[in-house]
Amino acid sequence: MAYRSDNAPLRDNPTAYGVVSRANHWIIAAAMIGMLVSGLFMAYGPMSPQDLAQIRDWHKAIGVVVLAYGLWRIGWRVARGFPKSASSMPRWQETASNLVHWGLLGTVLAMPLSGILTSVYNGRAVNSFGLVIPAQDKVEWIATAAGMVHQYAAWALVGLLLLHIVAALKHHFIDRDTTLRRMIRGSA
Repeated sequence: MAYRSDNAPLRDNPTAYGVVSRANHWIIAAAMIGMLVSGLFMAYGPMSPQDLAQIRDWHKAIGVVVLAYGLWRIGWRVARGFPKSASSMPRWQETASNLVHWGLLGTVLAMPLSGILTSVYNGRAVNSFGLVIPAQDKVEWIATAAGMVHQYAAWALVGLLLLHIVAALKHHFIDRDTTLRRMIRGSA
């Protein structure tokens, strides 16, 4: 039986995030940040070709898992919607908040999907813990386009994460509302 109390509802309600939404948020946040760090390390970190190949294999394997979990995460959010804001905000802030949230969810799909397409259309299979996505014949324009999406989505993710974190801290320390507490504890 799932843990449940008045302070920790399983599902969202109009003013609070439930256990499932909070778990989804923090799991996908940790996964995406980890994938971003490993991707940046592969691109810019000094390492041997053997280490690069090993990190790349793990990056791809975890990327497939992130895609599957991301689909669940997005499906949950689409089905449940977002709880109301913790405090009243000007319309432009509500709009910015919605754009950042949907942008983050978009990168949850764009990053792993474009990474998979880059690999398979460069003629390399993706092995995710025994689930193999087979290599395809090389199609340079698909691999190149997917690689560009992967690269630019990574930088978009960095910007969106910074906006998201700064906004959460603003709500907590300047506005002194319950936005951040709701995502940590569920209710205010």
